[in-house]
Amino acid sequence: MTQKVFWSAPYQTELDTVITQLDGDRVQVEKTIFFAFSGGQESDAGTLGGYPVLLAEKHGQDILYTLPPDHTLTVDDRVTVCIDWDRRYRLMRLHFAAEMILQMVYRHRPGIERIGAHISPDKARIDFASDVSVAPLLPIIEQEAIALISHDHPILTAFSDEKAERRFWEVEGFARMGCGGTHPRSTAEIGALKLKRKNTGKGKERVEITLLQ
Repeated sequence: MTQKVFWSAPYQTELDTVITQLDGDRVQVEKTIFFAFSGGQESDAGTLGGYPVLLAEKHGQDILYTLPPDHTLTVDDRVTVCIDWDRRYRLMRLHFAAEMILQMVYRHRPGIERIGAHISPDKARIDFASDVSVAPLLPIIEQEAIALISHDHPILTAFSDEKAERRFWEVEGFARMGCGGTHPRSTAEIGALKLKRKNTGKGKERVEITLLQ
């Protein structure tokens, strides 16, 4: 099982580790700070042993990294994993922003169903199954989000089931939600944001979230 240091130390940008398995250009390491696509959050970008990581994939409780085919790494090599911090930090902020907005939509529209989500460094989106436009809600939710952000609430993250690697985040007095992504330490780190509604087809509503700084 790959030890996922990005959960306990999401602000760490370099980590020394050891290659435990190797299958051609696919590499597994003992521990890692390099997040692999999960829960709608895109993978980190960066290097492993000096080689660019072309793809990061979850396989059960392991993570496999695809490197260029001409790499020269071998099992038991000590290597350094480095991530693109600017990308990671925007993903962290947008990930929590999306989940914050999701919880607010749930409060205003009990029973609405989330049918998809995606978090990239440029924007986040949440898709809902709904025949009713969410547009009238967005100005209200945007103001609620600004208030939550401005109060600088701590964001707690921890295991709900360590063996199964199930995690959650919690903001006291606001919400608790199961999530295995990376998150900032406080709501204030999200900064200013903007919400936009899109209709992506009959019975579907999309909320897009962008950061203004």
